[in-house]
Amino acid sequence: MPLEVAVIRNDDAWPEDLDPLAERAVLEALKQSKAKVKGAAELSILLTNDEEQHALNREWRGKDSPTNVLSFPQIEPFGPVIGIIGDITLARETLEREAAEQGVSFTDHFTHLVVHGFLHILGYDHLTDAEALQMESLETQILGSLGVGDPYAQ
Repeated sequence: MPLEVAVIRNDDAWPEDLDPLAERAVLEALKQSKAKVKGAAELSILLTNDEEQHALNREWRGKDSPTNVLSFPQIEPFGPVIGIIGDITLARETLEREAAEQGVSFTDHFTHLVVHGFLHILGYDHLTDAEALQMESLETQILGSLGVGDPYAQ
């Protein structure tokens, strides 16, 4: 396997069957992004809760609120994928609430946020309209190949 995906639970309320889904989402995003794996690489996905995510968001982004997903890249944007490439954290309560508000399944929203977070690890962003269009287009393509509907089609 070109990339090891380690799923870590800091909140026991997360469903147990998400590890293969997370790995499949990351590997499909890796494939479709055309990122180059240059050796052994590892990504960690931390499944946490709103309280811990709130603290991380405040400490690392200066935003005093929980958020659905955070990415902490350890590689240069669009650089080679090698070594410890970064961490993605997901907040369970926010993910559950957003899925219900959007009328999508928990697993579809989880898949979307894993893909979104991983694309940030690789260097994609959405700070400008052009960047957002590029990133959302790639997300939609990846999610479609995973059987998940377009999260931006509203």
